[in-house]
Amino acid sequence: MLDRTDDSSVAADNWLAQFEEALGKPDGALLYQLFHPDSYWRDVLALSWNIQTLNGRDAILKALPPLARSAKPGGFAIAPGRAAPRKVMRAGTSAIEAIFKFETKVGRGSGIIRLIPDVDDGNRLKAWTLLTELGELKGFEEQLGVNRPRGNAYSRDFRGPNWLDLRNASASYADRDPTVLVIGGGQSGLSIAARLKQLNVDTLIVDREKRIGDNWRKRYHALTLHNQVQVNHLPYLHFPPNWPTYIPKDKLANWFEAYVEAMELNFWTETEFEGGSYDEKEGRWTVTLRCADGGTRTMHPRHVVLATGVSGIPSVPEIAGLKDFAGKVMHSSRYDDGENWKGKRAIVIGTGNSGHDIAQDLYSSGAHVTLFQRSSTLVVSIEPSAQLVYAPYNEGTLEDNDLITVSMPLKLARKSHALTAEKSKALDKELLDGLERVGFKLDFGEDNTGWQFKYLTRGGGYYFNVGCSDLIVKGDIALRQFADLDTFTASGAKMKDGEAIAADLVVLATGYKRQEELVRKLFGETVEKRVGTIWGFGEEQELRNMYTRTGQPGLWLIAGGLAQCRIGSKHLALQIKAIEEGLLPRGA
Repeated sequence: MLDRTDDSSVAADNWLAQFEEALGKPDGALLYQLFHPDSYWRDVLALSWNIQTLNGRDAILKALPPLARSAKPGGFAIAPGRAAPRKVMRAGTSAIEAIFKFETKVGRGSGIIRLIPDVDDGNRLKAWTLLTELGELKGFEEQLGVNRPRGNAYSRDFRGPNWLDLRNASASYADRDPTVLVIGGGQSGLSIAARLKQLNVDTLIVDREKRIGDNWRKRYHALTLHNQVQVNHLPYLHFPPNWPTYIPKDKLANWFEAYVEAMELNFWTETEFEGGSYDEKEGRWTVTLRCADGGTRTMHPRHVVLATGVSGIPSVPEIAGLKDFAGKVMHSSRYDDGENWKGKRAIVIGTGNSGHDIAQDLYSSGAHVTLFQRSSTLVVSIEPSAQLVYAPYNEGTLEDNDLITVSMPLKLARKSHALTAEKSKALDKELLDGLERVGFKLDFGEDNTGWQFKYLTRGGGYYFNVGCSDLIVKGDIALRQFADLDTFTASGAKMKDGEAIAADLVVLATGYKRQEELVRKLFGETVEKRVGTIWGFGEEQELRNMYTRTGQPGLWLIAGGLAQCRIGSKHLALQIKAIEEGLLPRGA
């Protein structure tokens, strides 16, 4: 067993050596001594072929030995070239943290071990958290660095097709179907397609927009990303070092276009996915695409990845009298620019990021704006408060920081975010007090876990303040509670107390329907039931049906911000490749 030591490297080396030895023993006596009673093991494909978290020493020791006997992990050692073992504070607990490498019979992986003293066992260092993550499959390594394509097919064959000929032929799919069809060309679709490309899995992205990047380019005029550039890189190709901290939507959209070209991704624009059905016997889909020329194309991919994001079908609630309103009504997804409403009167319903940003854009363009709050909202200043959750990304490498992100079990991540939320509340006290004075209803997420868990559980319900909250506090943007609305009339809103609020424009910043509805629309009720609940956390302490196999064979889902998609796409791509190479069964 490990004695306490101030040398983090020695402690981590000793633990890894004993862990490997313990995995090879028929009984679990040594393994038992290595784990803290209150310990966590998160396995990301490496031993279980699942993304799963186990809490408590007894649960870990029940699951780990049989999985290890099957996966045959070994070669555990501190990873060279990664962050050195060090003392850190995670979720309010001081621990020794070390990044390690290992192998299994099918692949190579990385992990993180965190050691803390067990006060009931002489303060000996034991595993508090353990991550094992599959990084690559043996024999199917990504085509990077020394494995990059040599280009021999066209570089010296003067009579044959050149690179452009081969690219055009690849993207046309004139004589074949893709192995994977990706629906949606935003960050989700680009990330998974890029990962699959490097694993030599034939992949086609389809998107209904006219131009790559339009899913960002067509959003409201003033939009920029609310988190910082160092967090948001796409796989393999980082943003240039001279890019602004907060990326404007059009700059990001243009980068998407350049990314597709640089990564040689097959992408069909102006192509609508009309639906599909799955042949269990053949292990293939039959899908119909409505193409840019108005014609249709039937394809038979083995996998379909739904990459339309959390923001899919707009949610348009029934609001009393709104059909009688004589002015313009639009969902926030259709809002473009406040300049068209200078001197006009606008009502914005909804107080998430989009509602606030649109209200501020309209006000800045000279409109008279009333913001209606439907439910309590989490408000956090964009700096520094909103960025606190990304603090690890301000130092170290992207690869290490992504691994640290993956390594945090749900329960500890919730605790960590609750601590961050408390710090944010203290930093933003003056602003929050001002909002409460004018009647704005605040919350801080479930169990006060902050904005990121609101996103991970419901996809919204928060606002990063870039000035709109200050306008509300000053009264420059009027605030009303939706619960006090009686009905809309031809001229605007009528409140229950008789107040009339005239309007020329009503913007419904009312969010989006759950992804289950899109699955039902595209694939039918049977597939929807097989898949089940999407997004949010289930009993397994993982995002439900995200980045992993669903109840419907051959159907995968990926969504989230750029960082989530960069990380999740790695895990999703490895599973698809493993299925194609016979390492995993094709069924769910």
